[in-house]
Amino acid sequence: MTNKEIVGTFLGAVAKQDIETMRQLANADYIQHNPFVPTGLEPFIGLLPVLKEHGTYAENVRLFQDGDFVFMHNIWHNATPFGADKMVAFDIIRVDENGNVAEHWDAMTPFENETASGRTQTNGPTVATDLDKTEANKALAKAMVTDVLMGKNPDKITAYISAQQYDQHNPGIKDGLTGISEAVAYLTSKNNMFKYTKIHKVLGEGNFVLTISEGQWNGTNNAFYDLMRFEDGKAVEHWDVIQPIPTKGLAHENGMFGF
Repeated sequence: MTNKEIVGTFLGAVAKQDIETMRQLANADYIQHNPFVPTGLEPFIGLLPVLKEHGTYAENVRLFQDGDFVFMHNIWHNATPFGADKMVAFDIIRVDENGNVAEHWDAMTPFENETASGRTQTNGPTVATDLDKTEANKALAKAMVTDVLMGKNPDKITAYISAQQYDQHNPGIKDGLTGISEAVAYLTSKNNMFKYTKIHKVLGEGNFVLTISEGQWNGTNNAFYDLMRFEDGKAVEHWDVIQPIPTKGLAHENGMFGF
């Protein structure tokens, strides 16, 4: 099986509460980075009755692969155990050299019914194209985060983002460069602008690239997951999840990053 197929089968087993298949596909020392889910396979299996009680399940919207990493864009339904009835998440699973599910990262945020652009937090294209441009697009995404979001060269924004099309899925930001400018002006006026401080990982498949970063916003440390779609060397679409990094009630000490 490909890594995508391994992960898909594993997640299907989780949904069906097929513990035997889960044990066949995942390592006993399955490493967990969701701060509220215990690390290790058996402790994770121990949470399945809670998910069953609430009817919690994931609807996959996008599924991509970058080497050992499979990264997904999901909607979690009946997700009260995770914080809200409906959640949007990015999930990343690492498959080891033996073809076993070995490690999991994620970030989640409540689903919002009304957005500034009129788009949802998850709609839009789902199939990767331009597979030969994966590394070039990953380099563009990393440079964009470094220059624009980390403030190294913010004036270079038009070198990375298309002036003709920029479909925005962040619920508080309108489409296009104008939407970004308005959001920056508003957040700056409130002394609450996003501050990215470190890029932890960049994953890509073709024209889709996911950056996982750390920084500050709303007076808290946050995990920033940004998914971008590229066309002809420019970002033309953006989805994200921002999750505050908790410091209390942690199920382990693995942290939300550690790639």
